[in-house]
Amino acid sequence: MFTDIFIHRPKFAFVISIVISIIGCICVLRLPIAEYPEIAPPVIKVTTRFPGATSQMISDTVAAVIEEQVNGIEDLLYFKSESDNNGNYSLTLTFKPGIDSDIAQVNV
Repeated sequence: MFTDIFIHRPKFAFVISIVISIIGCICVLRLPIAEYPEIAPPVIKVTTRFPGATSQMISDTVAAVIEEQVNGIEDLLYFKSESDNNGNYSLTLTFKPGIDSDIAQVNV
């Protein structure tokens, strides 16, 4: 029944499809952002500098102390640390999805 209407009147079908597309675009723009799911887990990055230190010295003096303190933070999934021979150290902490990143930063 409906197929006959749209086959015999292609302009009508074209207008209906445009109206449906415009309504869909308006609805997408009106969706609240809170309804979108979280895709990536919150990540906190800690960086330090120890000019003139080797990678081994940073690992022994700076990294060991920081990693020992952040090891028991709640909702922490994993962390990754990197140091180089220029005296730079970075620690990247990844938390469970859905955790407030401000609270995670305060915990760190």
